[in-house]
Amino acid sequence: MRKVLYKMPESLTGKEFTYCPGCHHGIIHRLIAEVIDELGIREETLVVSPIGCSVFAYQFFNMDGTIAPHGRAPAVATGMKRARPDLYVFTYQGDGDLAAIGTAEIMHAANRGEKITTIFVNNAIYGMTGGQMAPTTLLGMKSTTTPYGRTAENDGYPMHMCEFLKEARGVAYLARTKVNTPQDVEKTKKAIKKAFLAQVKGIGFGMVEVLSTCPTNWGIDPVSANKWLEENMIPEYPLGVFVDKVGDEK
Repeated sequence: MRKVLYKMPESLTGKEFTYCPGCHHGIIHRLIAEVIDELGIREETLVVSPIGCSVFAYQFFNMDGTIAPHGRAPAVATGMKRARPDLYVFTYQGDGDLAAIGTAEIMHAANRGEKITTIFVNNAIYGMTGGQMAPTTLLGMKSTTTPYGRTAENDGYPMHMCEFLKEARGVAYLARTKVNTPQDVEKTKKAIKKAFLAQVKGIGFGMVEVLSTCPTNWGIDPVSANKWLEENMIPEYPLGVFVDKVGDEK
């Protein structure tokens, strides 16, 4: 008798991902889909796709959704959730989308305690548009707009979104994770589940920041990118849970 140990989540369409080799978007997509399946909320869930590498997320997730103008996903999600409070709404955003043009939207959605969930992918660079400096780009890191490396004097310091948002009273769950090892994949899945439970339980705003690689725009191979993330991004962006009002995962 054969037993099914692993299968594609129902919350994914099965369409082949369009992400570059070594990119972590695909891993994060699957974790979100697994969580939605386990919570049994696929038929009641809406996805708000961003502008950026994951602009086609609506093609990968097997559920209804829409695309928001650049940076406006939290505002769009707020409208959807307030119009249909019986549904579950999540945004999927990169650092250029959320931490640059969308800074105001995410800050105010969190402060209001909007009952939405945000998955924030931080790879420290603009991806789809060609490797420009993002708000999260590290000091000294080279990009197409900082060819000699980012400097605090010219470009400011890297934006720490979790550290900013943890002060907002409306936040119910807030964590920073990574997915470059199997153990971290499991930890990230648990964090994503809690961020959704913050919404399911009606507590408030939930967000998980996932540190990710971008081998293409970093100019290195996928294996080296995982090592670079570990050695350079973790010291700048410490992992951890910043807010947890959810309690038990059940």
